Amino acid sequence: MGTLFIVATPIGNLKDITLRALETLKKVDSVICEDTRITGKLLNYYGIKKTMISLNEFNEKAKTAQIISILKSNKDLALISDAGTPLVSDPGFYLVNEAIKNNIVLESIPGSTALICAITLSGYSGQNFYFAGFMPKKSMKRELFLKNILLLRKKLKFTIVAYESPYRLIKTLNNIQGLGGNIKIAICREMTKLHQEIRRENINSSIAHFLKNKPRGEFTLIF
Repeated sequence: MGTLFIVATPIGNLKDITLRALETLKKVDSVICEDTRITGKLLNYYGIKKTMISLNEFNEKAKTAQIISILKSNKDLALISDAGTPLVSDPGFYLVNEAIKNNIVLESIPGSTALICAITLSGYSGQNFYFAGFMPKKSMKRELFLKNILLLRKKLKFTIVAYESPYRLIKTLNNIQGLGGNIKIAICREMTKLHQEIRRENINSSIAHFLKNKPRGEFTLIF
């Protein structure tokens, strides 16, 4: 049996990769990734030449049997996502569970993840937090989801962390405002990248800002 290495990669700045991650990517037989173009840039930056297997949310179940077969043929593979830690709001859950069922050895190579990076800069406590990932896309489901976690937050007093795309940011902020009022929020944009921005303000100010300035990049919300 080969080993499936779950390898965290940079969330923006290509220098944010561990020595162990580089060693692993160099020694495995192939790299499983979401987008071969994005992974190709990372591998080329560090002079690593590997065959790549595309695995994303659309083909994960179809590709998993092939990947398990490769691992059973005594080949070592690395699973990475486009950015950050695999399985954290990224593909890989189905593959990892099938690997467990087939008694394949798993190794986790830790590293960057946007939610931890954002918490450290937000000014909010990271002692107890609820990670919501990407919230539901549809408005009614998103409102119900937010209503439930805001009610739970009142009882348990935890910090809420969520990811959001620029296309739904204003709708999500309006949902939070409608359910929680003019609460304090930290909005972390483009973590570790050239245009990183951290906004710490009342949610009314955030909505006003992004109505005037079109949201761009990836967002982490903390409230």
